[in-house]
Amino acid sequence: MNKDEAGGNWKQLKGKFKEKWGKLTDDDMTVVEGKRDQLVGKIQERYGYGKDQAEKELSDWETHNNHRF
Repeated sequence: MNKDEAGGNWKQLKGKFKEKWGKLTDDDMTVVEGKRDQLVGKIQERYGYGKDQAEKELSDWETHNNHRF
């Protein structure tokens, strides 16, 4: 996978994440950029979830979308 393909994949994922977690901002997604643990942290921050709940939601999303982040 080249750099352009990786960038395109991230843009697609970013859109899907924002569909699920609409409170995430573009700035949040820029900070997260491919880092799963930071995405979990942003979900916790924006939704007031505990780490376990944020991890579970992301894991459920991954299973539903057949994608591992």
